[in-house]
Amino acid sequence: MRFLQQLFTIFMKDLRLEWRTREAMSAMLLFALLVLVIFNFAFNPDREMVLAIGPGILWVAFTFAGVLGLNRAFASEQENGCLSGVLLTPMDRGAIYLGKWLANLCFTLIAEAILLPFFVLFFNLSLTTEIPPLLLVCLLGTIGFTAVGTLLAAISANTRLREVMLPVLLFPIIVPVIIGAVQSTGLILNHETEGLTSFIRMLALYDVIFLVTSTLLFDFVLEE
Repeated sequence: MRFLQQLFTIFMKDLRLEWRTREAMSAMLLFALLVLVIFNFAFNPDREMVLAIGPGILWVAFTFAGVLGLNRAFASEQENGCLSGVLLTPMDRGAIYLGKWLANLCFTLIAEAILLPFFVLFFNLSLTTEIPPLLLVCLLGTIGFTAVGTLLAAISANTRLREVMLPVLLFPIIVPVIIGAVQSTGLILNHETEGLTSFIRMLALYDVIFLVTSTLLFDFVLEE
């Protein structure tokens, strides 16, 4: 019970801070919308082209938007020196990580929920029965992405060039998640079911591995 209270405290703190400033969400949405607009003008958005490159474009927008949000995950603690104070409290390190992760997951999912209709609109897609599996793939992909990203954001927060260091550390590790998410999205948009279950299982497995591993390693990251 105490662990959950600590987790909820960290989570709500980040939500209240973002609600007051709206810095992360504004940057995430603006950048991702620009990505979609640029790709929309760069390619002829006929149906065959969209089905071929659309999943990649969508996850490029999601990934870049997520990185901008993750870069702000520990910014307030570093700027105001609050992280040292948090570490002096008898708070479970796993609760700190999971609270931060839940906040990052929430921000990224909100951004994706806003961006997905724009993607459908810009590329002239018609989604009906594809929506539930597409939302499931977005959720699983985002869980894995933010699980690793939150841990690496804590590492890069102590570096001078954290905006550059985070993508350099993050992208090589999340390649399996991004590949699985892009392939799953492509199968869904093409109304293909063969192989979709395997990709979803792979995403779920990576999510569990990344989340458990990051929770266990977070204590050592804070000590460094």
